[in-house]
Amino acid sequence: MIKIIGHKSPDTDSTGSPIIWAWYKKTICGVEAQPKLLGEPNPEARFVLDHWQFEKPEIISQVFDTDQLIIVDTNNPAELPANVNEAKILEIIDHHLLVGGLKTNAPLTMTIRPLACTATIMHELMGDATKRMPDKIKGLMLSCILSDTLEFRSPTTTELDKRVAQDLALELKLDIPTYASKMFDAKSDVSEFTDQELIRMDSKKFELSDKKLRISVLETTSPKAILGRKDNLLDAMAKVVIEDDIDEVLLFIVDILEQESTLLVQNQFVHTIAKKSFGVEPSSDIVKLPGIVSRKKQIIPNIKL
Repeated sequence: MIKIIGHKSPDTDSTGSPIIWAWYKKTICGVEAQPKLLGEPNPEARFVLDHWQFEKPEIISQVFDTDQLIIVDTNNPAELPANVNEAKILEIIDHHLLVGGLKTNAPLTMTIRPLACTATIMHELMGDATKRMPDKIKGLMLSCILSDTLEFRSPTTTELDKRVAQDLALELKLDIPTYASKMFDAKSDVSEFTDQELIRMDSKKFELSDKKLRISVLETTSPKAILGRKDNLLDAMAKVVIEDDIDEVLLFIVDILEQESTLLVQNQFVHTIAKKSFGVEPSSDIVKLPGIVSRKKQIIPNIKL
């Protein structure tokens, strides 16, 4: 049996894509495959699972050398179980930059395309098999695309992402703005999470110039609610640095509607990063970054230490 996994801190794409590809492998290819998660899905992903009536996949914390894996929505070892290289990796489907560090013990199928969403890539790989998708799989695929493109607002959005989403919505007789608004409202309700959980919720580890960074993004339609917790978040960031054995946390609060980010500036190191990377001079412990909404396309490529 093949295990299909996304990255740690699962968002909608990393929760939905394993389910979508497991359906394809099992129903179309006749191969036993099961979706797994590497953590609790975020509030938006939970909403999507409930809306389309999916059970939450089993959460696992490790893989074994006897496991057969398909990895989706990442190729970064830092976002995967520590012993992932000991398992048999059969396939990778991703839309992020190639990080390096994964090692396979046999040839594999690898698809990395410059699209906004893993689910869009899967739609293309399926070909005519997409006609056999049940509505709930179509709904899950649409949700992944709307999430990763911020309803087509993100600069990562391609015409293919948009076309696939619009076609799926037409088949489902679903109004995209209405449904996307419900998704984003669910994503914005973070009241149940601790400050440290918020920092790790949509977070990726990167090593840049010998510095280990946790780059966290909180996408919301209600940035004031998160910024109201600013002082506690700043305190929690110092704890996360120690607990996760990293050099620093960069926390970007993305305002989906206004299309801008707010970066929390907790010390001189982050102050320097803000100045070098985005050409801004913070005058307090926050700084606004107009037009910056994508970690993949606008944040990671621009980080300068």
